[in-house]
Amino acid sequence: MTNVTLVAGFLLVGFSDIQELQIVYGMLFLVIYLAILMSDLFIITLTTLDLQLQTPMYFFLKNLSFLDVFLVSVPIPNFIVNNLTDSNSISPLRCAFQLLLMTSVPAGEVFVLTAMSYDQYVAMCCPLHYEVIMNGGACVLMAGVSWAVGGLFGALYTAGTFFMPFCGSNVIPQFFCDFPSLLRISCSETLLVVYISIGIGMCLCMSCFISIVTSYAYIFSTVLKISATKGQSKAFSICFPHLIVFTLFIITACFVYLKLSSNPPAVIDRLLSVIYTVVPTILNPVIYSLRNKDMKWTLMRLLHKTCGQESHSI
Repeated sequence: MTNVTLVAGFLLVGFSDIQELQIVYGMLFLVIYLAILMSDLFIITLTTLDLQLQTPMYFFLKNLSFLDVFLVSVPIPNFIVNNLTDSNSISPLRCAFQLLLMTSVPAGEVFVLTAMSYDQYVAMCCPLHYEVIMNGGACVLMAGVSWAVGGLFGALYTAGTFFMPFCGSNVIPQFFCDFPSLLRISCSETLLVVYISIGIGMCLCMSCFISIVTSYAYIFSTVLKISATKGQSKAFSICFPHLIVFTLFIITACFVYLKLSSNPPAVIDRLLSVIYTVVPTILNPVIYSLRNKDMKWTLMRLLHKTCGQESHSI
């Protein structure tokens, strides 16, 4: 049986077949993409330049921002170009590359978010041993494992998917290449590698979820023992947004990757994909920078320093 991926490409489905609306969607997503890109680059720049932000929390935040840049830069620019040029075709190689990054990057984000929750647990529950436990080597190791495990999982997932022959329609009812759509148009009867990768992904995800829930259970237990109301409110303001973003990310990811595409394709499937791809990457900079006093003070110092140097040069 001939594998379609060797001889043909795929067609991605947008949000509208009307060219005027496609241009509107393309411009809207261009604005969203640039906003996300600038906010994440802003976080990366501040956490790199300022010495006071050289802490484990901001180290993991920098890694999360890098992953967010990769996550939105895989499907969104392609979607923008397709809408502005009225072309929805994608080659098998680009489709495989999209699937690789759209599985490895989210997996890496889950592990980085888990590391961030552990960092907060150590800071709240073991403050006297924080510097010993969360030393530079441990932080680099956790970040490296997050990127490596995400990459390995994405490679296994992609290899298992494109090992299958495709003999159905070449239409993918999403604005990027996703596993459920590719599985629907596959004619393979041997899905062992795919099911193994799904099982590994679910085990890793559940392990991270249990770790995060356990960490925050201990954090909330410790916070409730604090007599000062201000201390409790500060701790809850840090923890609850993190939990909200992680929960939203996991729920939408489960819908995108574990739910089989409806036939005919439903718009809700593509809306969930947008929420999964765009919303967490928007919320992360808002939660970790705009609401963060340290980031605000760092920005003010850098602006004051820059303005002072410009005035002296004049």
